Amino acid sequence: MDKNQIIAKTKTKLIFREDNRVVKEFNMLFSKSNVLNEALNHSMVEESGLNVPKLIDVKLEGDKRSITMEYVQGKTLESMMKKDAKNINQYIDFMVDVEIEMHSKKIEGLKKLKAKYGDKICKSPYDATTRYELFRLLEKLPTHDKLCHGDFNPSNIMVDDSGNYVILDWSHATQGNASADAALTYLQFILNDKRDIAETYIETFCKKSDTAVQYVKKWLPIVAAVTAINFESEEKKAILDGFVKEVFNVNL
Repeated sequence: MDKNQIIAKTKTKLIFREDNRVVKEFNMLFSKSNVLNEALNHSMVEESGLNVPKLIDVKLEGDKRSITMEYVQGKTLESMMKKDAKNINQYIDFMVDVEIEMHSKKIEGLKKLKAKYGDKICKSPYDATTRYELFRLLEKLPTHDKLCHGDFNPSNIMVDDSGNYVILDWSHATQGNASADAALTYLQFILNDKRDIAETYIETFCKKSDTAVQYVKKWLPIVAAVTAINFESEEKKAILDGFVKEVFNVNL
């Protein structure tokens, strides 16, 4: 394979371009059910009318498991923000507009956000007392049915020269509370040492969606606990621990 065709590589998958297609190839650490679930999520979101790459093919043969989608010409919003940092507020504005459009969709077949987060709290590295408080908070927060991405960040938004966008990577999609999705995006900015951008983002999201900042931040202990499952860095883990501990201070 031409190395120039490789788009991204992780411990579980290789993403590469093949002519006018993008192939996401998974290794054996990624189960068949996870591949099928990601493809199903993507197809349901595509059928909602939201701007996403067209799903073309799913293969499950031998040790080759892959999802093939159309190739979309453009740049990630992340790369645009890095190249033109002086206009960061405009990019955040655009990002939030895309997010609000996404949250306007409802897809009944997707897993419920609260159910998914409940499963993950069980697997989180926190003691029983903390998990109990996390479950109590999760139960009390309002249940909605909006389309939530689960990993909404600038690297998952592709923009062409005309300003048209597509949203990538629907492996974590659920139906639930949009403020949980926003809290997770806010947290990701902080974990990537972009505190200023995080604050600009949450203020913009709350203004455009007419949501109280305090309400979005009530989700932070939960999304931090869920995120902690995948972090090995002690520095990042300390940040997550700080947010999780706030579960004892949340007033509902």
